[in-house]
Amino acid sequence: SILHSFGWKQAIEQFQAAQELDPDFAMAYWGESLAYNHPLMSQMDATEPRKVLQRLGENATDRLAEAPTDREKGFLSAVEILWGDGDHIERRVGYMEAMADLYEKYPDDSEIAAFYALSMLSAVGATRDLSQRLNVRAGTIALNLFEERPNHPGAAHYTIHSFDNPLLAPLALEAAHAFANIAPAVSHARHMPTHIFIQHGMWDYVSNHNQSAYDAARELWRPGDTMGDAIHALDWGQYGDLQLGDYEKARLWIERIEEMSQEGGFLEGGARGQGGEARARNSVPLLKARYIVETEQWMVLPVTEESSNNEVLATALSAAHTGDQQTLRDAEALLKERSSGEGGNTGVMANEVSALLHAGMGHADVAKRFMDEAVETIEAMAPPRGSASPIKPVYELYGEILLDLGEPEEAIEKFEKSLERMPNRPRSLLGLGRASAMVGDRDKAVEAYTNLTRVWAGRDSFDGYKEAMSYLHS
Repeated sequence: SILHSFGWKQAIEQFQAAQELDPDFAMAYWGESLAYNHPLMSQMDATEPRKVLQRLGENATDRLAEAPTDREKGFLSAVEILWGDGDHIERRVGYMEAMADLYEKYPDDSEIAAFYALSMLSAVGATRDLSQRLNVRAGTIALNLFEERPNHPGAAHYTIHSFDNPLLAPLALEAAHAFANIAPAVSHARHMPTHIFIQHGMWDYVSNHNQSAYDAARELWRPGDTMGDAIHALDWGQYGDLQLGDYEKARLWIERIEEMSQEGGFLEGGARGQGGEARARNSVPLLKARYIVETEQWMVLPVTEESSNNEVLATALSAAHTGDQQTLRDAEALLKERSSGEGGNTGVMANEVSALLHAGMGHADVAKRFMDEAVETIEAMAPPRGSASPIKPVYELYGEILLDLGEPEEAIEKFEKSLERMPNRPRSLLGLGRASAMVGDRDKAVEAYTNLTRVWAGRDSFDGYKEAMSYLHS
């Protein structure tokens, strides 16, 4: 259950305890070997897993001899491929193929089905396959297993991972509601449902589940441990709270990440680690920049070589809204320089900043050309999941620029596309309501503004909330 829920530390402890009880229990070594790497990350370190297998036997033949059944030999043979020779892509694909053979031999075995589904998702991460073919295949197997065994942690978990995109997310909503209750001791199990909740714009669920995941990670953590689960939860938790308009809670998440980055511990107290956590230090600029962009509490910061890409984009947006053309130019130059080597999101951000610069100068066609290039880039990427990336979504910014250029009809199309990719984002709802009102489409404006007031319920002081309520009562 813990291994299926990605509770790596706990899983290692349990498998090692099983080895102490029975040093010849092959599956205890098999399980421990799988607990040292996140199977969905792009790279894998085979060093520790190989050491684990060496403890079972000197070579693959000796190790397989310790497995008493054909089924267990099949599991063990598969990880021999995963932790064997070759680069990590070859090994992951080979592991998936071995699990496919095992699944064909034992189609009614729930554990084989679950681990086969996970092996396909792992192959997607290694090969960067964007076709969704393996995701759908894995999701079909995991969802069928979930329907048969709704309390199986792998069934619920891998259903969520398989369908973690705007188009397929509705298929995983029931599994998302179930998963956190299946393995509540594991921080990741509390966080993971929000991959689906965020695809539905269920911001209160995103906030609450990530607070719960953060609490679980804090309770489990000891000095020397990684803080990855807590950092991941606070990243997503802050995003959810920003969408809800809970800016006080969003600032608390920043204080928490700063404590981790500086002291290597938790703001709520307890032991401290050895210095700051590197991942936390890298996350501080993201959370601060995101706060500026989502709250629109503009802050023009110096643009330097030390500025992160997110900080540069937040500063560029601030400069655009405060009329600081020179800072906009500085931001554009830096992101363009970086994008020549990085591409991807960095290039998208560079185009966003160029569009802001030219829109501010009244160069409508040039601004739209830069935004069209940004759109083309993101449409070639995997569908969005998680918090907005870039921190200012491309379609949302495009819509806002078009509104400023006096083109509300075209802006409507962009805001609708933004909401299709990231449902219930309040800034996109506000833009859609505003653009629809400008063209006289009252039905569409009422729907957008109504949804906005639901997301920002109680945020009476927000200008956008006041605007929505004024229109709805007009």
